[in-house]
Amino acid sequence: MEIKKKVVAGLAATLSAAMLFSVAACGGDSGASDAPDDGSLMKVDVFSSTANYQGVQKGWFAKIVKDKFNMELNIIAPNVAGGGDTLFDTRSTAGNLGDIVIVGMQNGRLQKLVKSKLITDMTPYYKDMPHVKNYQAGVDYVTKQAGQDGIWGVPGNVSDESPTKSADGVEPTAAPYIRWDYYAKIGYPEIKNLDDFANVLKQMQDKARQETGKDDIYAVSLFKDWDGEMMQNAQAAAQWYGYYAQNSVLVPSDDKDSQVVPATQVGSAYDKMIEFFNKCDTMGLVDPESTTQNWDTLSTKVTNGKVLMSIWSWLGKPRMNSTDNQNKGIGFMLAPLQDMDVYTPGFQPEGDGNTFIAIGSKAKNKERLAKFIDWLYSPEGIYASASNSGGAACPKDMCWTLNDKNEPQLNEFGEKAMFDSDGLQVPAEYGGGSYNDGISTLNFKTVNANSTDPDTKAAYNPQLWATQLAKTTKLSEDWSKHMDGAKTDIEYLEKAGKLAVAPGATYTPPEEDSQISTLRSSVKTEVINASWQAVVAKSQAESQSIFKGISKQINDLGYEQVLKVDEDNAKSLIKAREEIVKQFADKDSE
Repeated sequence: MEIKKKVVAGLAATLSAAMLFSVAACGGDSGASDAPDDGSLMKVDVFSSTANYQGVQKGWFAKIVKDKFNMELNIIAPNVAGGGDTLFDTRSTAGNLGDIVIVGMQNGRLQKLVKSKLITDMTPYYKDMPHVKNYQAGVDYVTKQAGQDGIWGVPGNVSDESPTKSADGVEPTAAPYIRWDYYAKIGYPEIKNLDDFANVLKQMQDKARQETGKDDIYAVSLFKDWDGEMMQNAQAAAQWYGYYAQNSVLVPSDDKDSQVVPATQVGSAYDKMIEFFNKCDTMGLVDPESTTQNWDTLSTKVTNGKVLMSIWSWLGKPRMNSTDNQNKGIGFMLAPLQDMDVYTPGFQPEGDGNTFIAIGSKAKNKERLAKFIDWLYSPEGIYASASNSGGAACPKDMCWTLNDKNEPQLNEFGEKAMFDSDGLQVPAEYGGGSYNDGISTLNFKTVNANSTDPDTKAAYNPQLWATQLAKTTKLSEDWSKHMDGAKTDIEYLEKAGKLAVAPGATYTPPEEDSQISTLRSSVKTEVINASWQAVVAKSQAESQSIFKGISKQINDLGYEQVLKVDEDNAKSLIKAREEIVKQFADKDSE
């Protein structure tokens, strides 16, 4: 969740990939790959663009896979091997990506994989894939993107929940989070808007410095290394007000009165957050190392109590909200910012539009591989693919059981696995070894963990279980008392009417023209540089002057051509939202 992968494809890389695919197209299925399956132990090469581990799968997940399928997974991970698309291109040229392939479908890659005969049409095996059939909309989406009839793969992060229902579970990705303990110590002041928020953060910073005697505590700390088409921190904070960045534009959630706007437009949500950060900076609230530090440095500062505000739920909470701290009332919690309208994505029946899983054309025992893929989409497979907090619970019996009310509840091992897994050892009967070492290294979420398990009628994510929500700490009890009795951030935002749901449409932008990509590269450099200059400007007037100047600078670079592409793609996304909502409504009425 925290690792953001940014890929910039230039003209040379595009041509190179095209030539490699052309060479691979001379390959095709091997007759030997269709030989009868004798059921013997099978070493399966998995090419996974999402994996962060390379080598043979170990531990408890490996045991489950071997016991059920007599398979050993060998993970081939470009993220570890390095070189961007080099490994993908090399294996494509050889005509064999892997037995199982987990890759992105953007920029026409899926079509090229099909055309080059690098992946298999799973139609002959589909009758024996009942769990995948539950997510038919996702399968159909992959077929549509492939541009050729057949069952070419299954997308990740699918769900059979309503696309108008928040898929975030207990907390949104980006929202204003604060050190609640210091907010409590200054008397829980009202926060009507961002001006109030800056003033409250000043009081919190003063209090923290006074109590600790340390002057290196800052309310706000930023970093640069995730900047893409704009300043990433401001882009993410724009989600506090219902806007999501897609390339250079901001797309509203589901507010019919809002329009797609360039992020650099004066008055945009992006501009609003640049102004906020500048106000904080002029008040001495922004860490002066923000312009030079990276994510790792910031993370360490949060862990050490040097930062009092978090743009995301997954920055502050995981690093400060240990059980011990929460029992003392210490930790990050959602701030009661009254004018926020927090962006949240709806469930995606067609998947996330990014990665999908398929069978390689040269694979042996394809029917067994198809059954394995189908299992990954079953409740048992979803639990087996668990990671830790925020994902599905790890397997039943090993991690959880049903109580006398037939409700799922974590056992002692499951509680540690989900929320405090460092050093946790797995019992020998489940494979032994370290829990963390045994997690599925595919790093591929088949089904959104906040979806409902049809067997338990509860979510796969244990954080949403009634048995888990009943557990409280001093911190959660105090927060709930001041947040209308809510038990989760999403519950509070829904009750307060401050949750902006973007219907869960799946949209994959078409492959971009190389000229647009070149222009985009020049534009984003200007936008990022000017944004940071505006944040650290000495006054609000200077900051706004810098921001207003961005439009002229990028227009001189040909931004209008880039904007046309981005606006068209954003409109296509909005249309896809409308269509998926209608499709889901039609499905329910059947």
